[in-house]
Amino acid sequence: MGRLFGTDGVRGLANVDLTAELALDLSVAAAHVLGEAGAFEGHRPRAVVGRDPRASGEFLEAAVVAGLASAGVDVVRLGVLPTPAVAYLTGSTGADLGVMLSASHNPMPDNGIKFLARGGIKLDDAIEDAIEARMGEEWQRPTGAAVGRVFDDGQGFETYVSHLVRSAPNRFDGVKVVIDCANGAASQTAPEALRRLGAEVITHAAAPDGLNINLDCGSTHLEGLQREVIGHRADLGIALDGDADRCLAVDANGELVDGDQILAILALAMRDSGRLSNDTVVATVMSNLGFVQAMVRERIAVEQTKVGDRYVLEAMKAGGHKLGGEQSGHVILSDHATTGDGTLTAVMLLARIAQTGKTLSDLAGAMSRLPQVLVNVKDVDKSRAGTDPAVQTAVAEATTRLGDTGRVLLRPSGTEPLVRVMVEAESSDIADEIAHSLADVVANSLKL
Repeated sequence: MGRLFGTDGVRGLANVDLTAELALDLSVAAAHVLGEAGAFEGHRPRAVVGRDPRASGEFLEAAVVAGLASAGVDVVRLGVLPTPAVAYLTGSTGADLGVMLSASHNPMPDNGIKFLARGGIKLDDAIEDAIEARMGEEWQRPTGAAVGRVFDDGQGFETYVSHLVRSAPNRFDGVKVVIDCANGAASQTAPEALRRLGAEVITHAAAPDGLNINLDCGSTHLEGLQREVIGHRADLGIALDGDADRCLAVDANGELVDGDQILAILALAMRDSGRLSNDTVVATVMSNLGFVQAMVRERIAVEQTKVGDRYVLEAMKAGGHKLGGEQSGHVILSDHATTGDGTLTAVMLLARIAQTGKTLSDLAGAMSRLPQVLVNVKDVDKSRAGTDPAVQTAVAEATTRLGDTGRVLLRPSGTEPLVRVMVEAESSDIADEIAHSLADVVANSLKL
């Protein structure tokens, strides 16, 4: 087996890969590791646990709660709330640990467990490794009054929605928006927050039944949202994913506005209001070159990281930056959140529309997306992608050919024997030609 924890917690097919026994063992091990690291020192430990509406979340929540309580941790069940809500409540309530049960944008049969440290931040890799190493060990079980108690929280919804409303720099009166909640965790919180801020809100895929999360809806399936925006003559549409940690948008014409464009809009808004620290935004190496070019024109620096919101957040912390994100729609606004928050992103996007009086299409025009072609080359020795002479020669030739009008990126997969070849160019034809040519070189030169 490889490492149990991935880039965003533990995920797998619920009741096959991610079982109740595994969830319970993980929770017990997490309590032990955090306790011995001093996280619970001097007080009775307390955890908050939330989930998205997947049917499997019901038994997995029970397993997590049982594991934590049996290890002497008091547990507050938050019920169905978005991942960023659980992160916020972990911090705002002073909890020692937060747990979210969700597989984000994955299909309904999957589920996942994400642990959050005090303050609502992701656990360090070293802590995750220690938790994994401690699973299944013999331990001294608390008894009597030392066992954890379990409580239900009735205030989490209101606390989180109020936080979103307070975060908005202005109201949205006169803005008509369709919000696709992916039949997920934000089906109630997101529409409520936007309505309280004055928007006219039409909901789509906001009736979760435990089985329909992400089903032909949400940020991975925009077709329904696009039809609704055009049909209702709305100003824009917002697409969340199952746990609402990401946000994509569509304009009044139904055209996609991706994470790079949203990041550009928010960077300019924060720069104009003096809230963009160091006039810098953090993005990943997969951000479109058009985004970088637009920021250069606006004299905003772009710091690029490896793919993954945890790397974006690390760079933001290290540099004291306030804004970062990914093309996929994970946007981190560190003045208000410790993780990507799709609804918070939507709040800031609608605020900019209302404040400027411009359409989303006009605002998104701050950057032009260069055509981007991605080719996955399977069954190759990815470890040689950065050193093989033939591959390096081909990359150098393609880079020279593109000059300042495009770029080439080879990215080995973190989990598979696969190399991703990404090419951006002025035209789709050129990008496609170069990407497939490079892919052929990679396939032939890096054969297993």
